[in-house]
Amino acid sequence: MHRYRSHNCGELRAADIDTDVRLSGWLHNRRNLGGILFIDLRDHYGIVQLVVRPDTAPYEALSSISKESVVRVDGRVVARGEENVNPELPTGEIEVEVAEVEVLGGADPLPFTINTEDGVNEERRLEYRFLDLRKERMHRNIMLRSAVISTIRQKMTALGFNELATPILSATSPEGARDFLVPSRLHAGKFYALPQAPQQFKQLLMIAGFDRYFQIAPCFRDEDARADRSPGEFYQLDMEMSFVEQEDVFGVIEKVMTDLFEEYGGGRHVTSPFPRIPFREAMLKYGSDKPDLRVRLELVDVSDVFAGSDFKAFAGRHVRALAVPDTADQPRKFFDQMGEFAALQGAKGLAWVRVGDDGKLTGPIAKFLTGEDVSALLSRLDAKPGTAVFFGAGEFDEVSKIMGAVRVEAARRTGHFEENVFRFCWIVDFPMFERDEETGRIEFSHNPFSMPQGGLEALETKDPLDILAWQYDIVCNGVELSSGAIRNHEPEVMYKAFEIAGYSREEVEREFGGMLRAFHFGAPPHGGIAPGIDRIVMLLADEPNIRETIAFPLNGNAQDLLMGAPSEVDEARLKELHLSLRKPPQTKQVKSGE
Repeated sequence: MHRYRSHNCGELRAADIDTDVRLSGWLHNRRNLGGILFIDLRDHYGIVQLVVRPDTAPYEALSSISKESVVRVDGRVVARGEENVNPELPTGEIEVEVAEVEVLGGADPLPFTINTEDGVNEERRLEYRFLDLRKERMHRNIMLRSAVISTIRQKMTALGFNELATPILSATSPEGARDFLVPSRLHAGKFYALPQAPQQFKQLLMIAGFDRYFQIAPCFRDEDARADRSPGEFYQLDMEMSFVEQEDVFGVIEKVMTDLFEEYGGGRHVTSPFPRIPFREAMLKYGSDKPDLRVRLELVDVSDVFAGSDFKAFAGRHVRALAVPDTADQPRKFFDQMGEFAALQGAKGLAWVRVGDDGKLTGPIAKFLTGEDVSALLSRLDAKPGTAVFFGAGEFDEVSKIMGAVRVEAARRTGHFEENVFRFCWIVDFPMFERDEETGRIEFSHNPFSMPQGGLEALETKDPLDILAWQYDIVCNGVELSSGAIRNHEPEVMYKAFEIAGYSREEVEREFGGMLRAFHFGAPPHGGIAPGIDRIVMLLADEPNIRETIAFPLNGNAQDLLMGAPSEVDEARLKELHLSLRKPPQTKQVKSGE
């Protein structure tokens, strides 16, 4: 028999009764019933129940060792009594009577329980992540991630893509976030950058003639954490294709995402094909460029209705309305709570009215609306009796943000929200450029390597803020999975686009010399995208925080509490790297009572 096991803990069934077996695993739980020990033994594959009788040699050892100790047991498979069968456990028809035990690895007292979700805080969980990963939910999430990545590889290969690796140590790139820098020992005062994305390299692979590339790419960005973004590093399905237009990229990704979410989505429906929504339309209708289409409500621009109104709070401002049907039974508390929610999003208030059975409006602002206003609103919103209408007024971006959040919250509270479904969409026709509010400068709004719609002619003849790009985002249930683009592959287009964004010809050649040089030697039209693996798994696992799908994430302060990173480096190592430290001044700690 094998030194440690003849079977794993998840495979024994009724067919194995009267078989002698050897198992190894963790002592998951222990119960003493009338002097007989019942032990749940757990390994990667599952849980099996052990029975230890008081008159046997293993009894003392298994009575006293700590939970989560690792043991090897020998014993015989026996049938459970009919009343003790556990239908929720694959091994629930049998148990193993233990004849011999060996402790392979003892466990100290645990900082938190493994066999229950006991509400331990995240910092403690990450400090003991190796224990946290033993929990059923976390183990399931990590195995889901593994399966998802394996399936992606199979599907991309079947579609004719080649998995190719790109460098980790490279030069800085203007991807929109801070680089992680690595000092060079051989080149004093110079630094490598960890890639924010393999953007330039995958384009160079297309120019080199590889046609269809993908990899599960590690990416590094020095940015703050959010629920859907882990600080430090993340992984993406990075892909690029030659001789394609936007719809060709969409076709590949829709196929992969639909198959993936149908296979691992737990029966939740995947809507297909994915709708294409222009950026401006998304901002108007949904208040966001990552709309949650599970919400059946849409925003409506009613600025013109109030353009010459005597209602000063709305007159001359951008006004967006949200009609919420079937709210006749909602108490005043509902409207107050929606106002409080809007305030949390930055609103100074949330105006509202309700349509009565007689078609007349009631509510705090009804008295300020003329008959002409009411008629125009009811027509524009198709508001029937029993409909509540919420209003936001102000600057376009501010109103979009607030009313976009109100749209989702109101739908959840009133049942206008579709559960158990994955609703994808493409956001298209992004502006190529935007104006920085603080400096007034024109800058790239998305990827600087994108092809402008209209090419060089558009760059030379149009107002930069009117130029659209062949850029697109894929969104699922309000979560942006990725941005992508049809790339610019022409040197003069690149020079002109960067000139509009304030870069001189010399700066472009210095920063992107490799890419420019390649463009001069026959570059094919190409495009791609890079959906985030972490976010895909987060949606499939139905987890609210992306760190629940990553084996060893950094915490919200970009620290690895288990391994102690970031850590200090001794003076000898700093000297070898030609570095000296300039730490910020220490803030005086004020004692209580000072």
